[in-house]
Amino acid sequence: MDRTLVICKPDAVERGLVGEIVARLERKGLRLVAADLRTIDGATAARHYAEHEGKPFYETLVTFITRGPSLLLVVAGPEDTCKVVRTLMGVTNPRDAAPGTIRGDLAVELTENLVHGSDSPASAQREIALFFPGL
Repeated sequence: MDRTLVICKPDAVERGLVGEIVARLERKGLRLVAADLRTIDGATAARHYAEHEGKPFYETLVTFITRGPSLLLVVAGPEDTCKVVRTLMGVTNPRDAAPGTIRGDLAVELTENLVHGSDSPASAQREIALFFPGL
């Protein structure tokens, strides 16, 4: 089974959309391997977003992801799970996301776009190790 990381970000938790997001993943045929509802600390957020350090939006990313609880998920599928999840999520900017995607149906703000999904198998491996060490 191929695995990837999905984060239902603080806005998804605050708006009560976690169940809808998980249901969409499961209806697609993906399986939850691990789940944890937690507030991501600043040090972990900094490691997660390290590739964006120094960019103008970096501080906004860290502040947002640490503002309240997120639901962290490891999701498994038969192959190309990262691609499947990212297609379900829709493009980063919800205003450009297609109807039928999570962001296209449920989000309106670029800075509060509900979900994160690993963008590649290498990123998935790194992110799963960061949030679920020992899994």
